Amino acid sequence: MVSFFKQLAFFFDWKLVVILRVDFDFFVLPSNALENGLREAGFRSYVIHLEWFDEVQPALEEAALNGRIIFISADGNLVRKIMISAYHLGMVSGDYVFFSYHPFNNTKSFGRDSWNQGDEYDDILKVAYRALMTIRLFEPTTDEYVAFQHEINDRMQRYYNFTPEPGDEVNFFATSFHDALILYSLAINETLHEGGDIRDGMALREKMWNRTFQGIGGEVGITANGDRVAVYSLWDMTDTENGVFEVVADYYGITQEIKFRKPIIWHGGNGEVPRDTPICGFYNENPECNPKENNTVLLVSTILAACLVIISVCVMFVVYRRMKLNSEIMNMSWKIRYDELIFTNTFRSTSSSIRSLSMGSLDADGTNRKQIFTKVAQYEGRMVALKPLYAEKLELTMTLLKEFRKLRRMEHSNVVRFVGACIDGPDNSKNTFITEYCSKGSLQDILENDALKLDADFKRSLLLDVVQGLNYIHHSEMGVHGRLRSSNCVVDSRFVIKLADFGLLTYRDKPSEQADMTKMLWKAPELLRQPSKAVTKEGDVYAVGIIIQEVVTRGLPFDQERHANMDIKAILEKLITIPQSSKPFRPKVPAGDCSSEMHAIMAKCWEEAPSDRPSSDAVLSDMKRMCKGGSGGILDNLLNRMEAYANNLEGLVEERTSAFLEEKKRAETLLYEVLPKSVADQLKTGSPVHPEAYDSVTIFFSDIVGFTELSSRSTPMQVVALLNDLYTCFDETIGNFDVYKVETIGDAYMVVSGLPIRNGNAHATHVAKMALALLASVGTFKVSHRPDWKLLLRAGIHSGACVAGVVGLKMPRYCLFGDTVNTASRMESNGEPLKIHISSSTSAILRESDVFNIEERGEIEMKGKGKQLTYWLLGQK
Repeated sequence: MVSFFKQLAFFFDWKLVVILRVDFDFFVLPSNALENGLREAGFRSYVIHLEWFDEVQPALEEAALNGRIIFISADGNLVRKIMISAYHLGMVSGDYVFFSYHPFNNTKSFGRDSWNQGDEYDDILKVAYRALMTIRLFEPTTDEYVAFQHEINDRMQRYYNFTPEPGDEVNFFATSFHDALILYSLAINETLHEGGDIRDGMALREKMWNRTFQGIGGEVGITANGDRVAVYSLWDMTDTENGVFEVVADYYGITQEIKFRKPIIWHGGNGEVPRDTPICGFYNENPECNPKENNTVLLVSTILAACLVIISVCVMFVVYRRMKLNSEIMNMSWKIRYDELIFTNTFRSTSSSIRSLSMGSLDADGTNRKQIFTKVAQYEGRMVALKPLYAEKLELTMTLLKEFRKLRRMEHSNVVRFVGACIDGPDNSKNTFITEYCSKGSLQDILENDALKLDADFKRSLLLDVVQGLNYIHHSEMGVHGRLRSSNCVVDSRFVIKLADFGLLTYRDKPSEQADMTKMLWKAPELLRQPSKAVTKEGDVYAVGIIIQEVVTRGLPFDQERHANMDIKAILEKLITIPQSSKPFRPKVPAGDCSSEMHAIMAKCWEEAPSDRPSSDAVLSDMKRMCKGGSGGILDNLLNRMEAYANNLEGLVEERTSAFLEEKKRAETLLYEVLPKSVADQLKTGSPVHPEAYDSVTIFFSDIVGFTELSSRSTPMQVVALLNDLYTCFDETIGNFDVYKVETIGDAYMVVSGLPIRNGNAHATHVAKMALALLASVGTFKVSHRPDWKLLLRAGIHSGACVAGVVGLKMPRYCLFGDTVNTASRMESNGEPLKIHISSSTSAILRESDVFNIEERGEIEMKGKGKQLTYWLLGQK
């Protein structure tokens, strides 16, 4: 596409192009490619980024001041909006030319860009689209391509019961996939023909690059770098009365040539090609267009105008930034209607995939701690978690809207993603906070599951996820978590820890829950002493220290103290009390539960003075240093262990696989020597080989005249050596013909053509040529132990119907049955030495080709056949 547009620009002498682009979806790629391609070719380009639909008119006004050749890289709906604004700004009268790029006509992928959509803008766009040309991939119109498109649609309906939506029919990429398979098949066939290894990917790549071949839609070219050379078409409105677009030019990437089908109709007043720059310039800067009397006044005026423009631009930029920020804040994309939520299983256990907690777990004071459930629903095809916002009325103040905006911008692998909020639900769940649902429960559930064995590496991986998530929150617009606990560290389906329940702190807890003493165990002492004090980053770091204690001991906060009959109230009182010594009250962690480095990090996190606690950056750095031998997450840890195990097995598996393949190849080669390949393939798959009837085949029989006398004058070893040499020579000869050797018994030799693969009437020709070749080879054959002995071959050929099938299971043989076999044997036994005796049916078939010399022998008496008219095959013409 870039080369096509550059060739157009060269052809029409355009040096300046304005690019209107959007920075999302597919349209980023072509705009980036065009911008770089124009710059490399020496063109000047001016790029305008479109972020919102409301920016169309200002963007066009800016474009009009910087160029007249405008390339639009946006979806079809935005193209329509741009052309409506261009109409109202008077940019469709012929001075400006608009280009858009839509690879093919697929409204679902690229939007609807047609002017006639049955709305109030059709009449305007019918006029505006005279100034618009569209670049698309070349659409073949051959019968083969049309049949291919219909076949794809038919198979989608027949095999998958799928009917594409309007605008999402079969597109160019389906054709490309088909052509890719053709190219791959060509490379495979050529490699096999040359005796290469199809497992050699580099060799296959060389076969596929730098070549052309015939695809489903026409000739396809592949460059030396493996890129497909595309063909593009330029569409323009040729019928302005009816608003019909037609192809006016095609660009062939292989030859880099533009072929115009018809002249382009420029819709300006004089019908000339529009200029890329006005004659006097965009700001009347051409000296030839200005009076030259007072250059000083002109210079001063120019400077003042430039200053005024700069000041105006700065003011507009500040106003624009403020308006954009307000637009983002007032954007209600976070708002989810209650009827958009689909409730199936209203509550779901947060630890359903780790361990069933239906029996509960005992708290330190002996009470039964209940299983935690999360309310879930389906939203836009995915599972989401619903958390209540405890407020009688949710006032959408500017502060609250700003916080929603911050939550929407939070994106990290260790932070739960905010989906939205519902404020129109029923009374019992009117205001709801909606986030992604993590199906594996919480960190607390993992620690309580005794079935999960966590070694030091796994524990470090868990803590590293927690610290990475907290570090991201501390550096984000949110700034602080404020409610960090192990129960708020949830686990997704990939066993990645994600931090949840941050933001909207005023609305997240019931007033009664403020007195929940269990949740106070993660709060920093200074926040316990002053409950009204705002949450801090130092308080989050203290909570990390408590979570480290939970992980390394696999117990609850202050687990040792609670087992020593110290209740939660007493623990909180000791925390609130200002310590008299340098060592404040903190959880006891046995020395053997963690390494000294981990203990040091934990102790620094729960320092009494907030200023003495490390930042999240420092904690993250220490944790990464401890994990230097491993990786970040649980899943990565598992994969590393599996990879180490797999590496040990890789050599053994490769060796055994190679030996197996070699043995399999030898077995298949031997099987193909014993049976026809098609029959052997059926037996390999376990399929039964049923007898098959053939209407016409040709059978060859031969034996050696005087073989009995020769055998009586030779030792058994000499006879075996003689037959081996003779039939090795015969086997090499018949390999040049489409024949199948049935069997060899003593000095008898039997060959057939026309089965198991039928070849029409060509079987008689193949056997005749083979018989002549065998007769010639016998003439030069020397008996090693009797050099003076001349072998006399007697051969007979007959054509007719027969039945072929596999006989036996232990040593299966492929045998022929029918009168044709008997007749061929009679033709041999009634023949003469060094002559080829053929039947009348064989003679009739051979005479059709008129390439053999055949002589009539006359009628002879055959056992069980009576008198038969036979012939001699003398040679080829």
